[in-house]
Amino acid sequence: MPTKAAIVEKAKRASRVSIDETIAQDSAMLSSQLQVLFERLFSPDARKSLRRFSSTETAKLLGVTDSYVRHLAAQVESINPEKTAAGRRVFSLEEIHAMRHHLGRTKPSYLPMRRPGDHLQVIAVTNFKGGSGKTTTSIHLAQFLALRGYRVLAVDLDPQASMSAMLGYQPEFDVGENETLYGAIKYDETRRDVADIVRQTYFSGLDLIPGNLELHEFEHDTPKALADTNRDDKDMFFMRVGNALHSLEQSYDVVIIDCPPTLGFLTLSALCAATSVLITVHPQMLDVASMNQFLTMTSDLLAVVKQAGGNLDYDWMRYLITRYESNDGPQAQIVAFLRSLFGERVLTSMMVKSTAVSDAGLSKQTIYEAGRETMHRQTYDRGVESVDSVNAEVEQLIRSAWSRT
Repeated sequence: MPTKAAIVEKAKRASRVSIDETIAQDSAMLSSQLQVLFERLFSPDARKSLRRFSSTETAKLLGVTDSYVRHLAAQVESINPEKTAAGRRVFSLEEIHAMRHHLGRTKPSYLPMRRPGDHLQVIAVTNFKGGSGKTTTSIHLAQFLALRGYRVLAVDLDPQASMSAMLGYQPEFDVGENETLYGAIKYDETRRDVADIVRQTYFSGLDLIPGNLELHEFEHDTPKALADTNRDDKDMFFMRVGNALHSLEQSYDVVIIDCPPTLGFLTLSALCAATSVLITVHPQMLDVASMNQFLTMTSDLLAVVKQAGGNLDYDWMRYLITRYESNDGPQAQIVAFLRSLFGERVLTSMMVKSTAVSDAGLSKQTIYEAGRETMHRQTYDRGVESVDSVNAEVEQLIRSAWSRT
């Protein structure tokens, strides 16, 4: 007959938590409820769609007057604007692009796309500390450039796949095996053509290579490939992202890579594929100290990659201050400190901490998707002004790399 102590010990063991099972159960419950929430926001059979733009917004995007937009709407056959209840014309992004191409027939400056001799711009947005605004920066930059008429490819290299979710693809349900960039850079015979992985989005001019947890596999496979002495593979790990994107070069003007928040093989390969690098910085002392470690580690690792033949010639590298609060004295001091150290490598514009961006994110939208009528107008205007100024500065860097004024 078991003793009282044995019975108590057995009861303790029964009540103890098996961490792997608990995590698996929590993951399953959370995934299920997120899907329910997603279906409340968007019906199961529907995809995200982009709102229409007022004639004033359309005029601003095209760089013409409001009255000239009405003239264009009458001139271009494919344009059939809808009217709001108040009788105002609203245009789809596809119709705005049609107007832009119509204008470009007589004045090419209306078409900002690459020209013969312009190289593909690949911008890696990176930092290995979470909360620095990396994904928010990436997706707003990609959408801004698409609104401006560039052909944009967004590449989600973050296994958390927040960018994919924002662009309408749930990583757990909509992205299957070999449907991320991993499928095009893996080491075995199941590797796919990257063109088969690219997906169109509801945002005209913006395509996506989605992400999910399978991207972690590249971190596990690469050490095995490096240790395989029998492997005759000239396509080293740091060349794989760049080589995959090279085959898409004629289809896009700009590629935006949302890098993982770690300094692993995927990030290194993305940095080697990039022509430019944007490092997001939250102006808090702990974040800046963390960035210092990131820069030190990155420098050491890239020096090794460079010796092995990696291409590290960039058009530009910039630091972007994110989540900035103008009334926060210590943040202002840190920004001044960074500017004194790095000078023009810190973007003049800053991504201000914005209620408008946060509110839009609650429904998986960016501030460009949400629209001015969905929130307090002054809050919206301040948020758009901040995001636009940052993105316009990056656009100017892209144009400078193409030797354009």
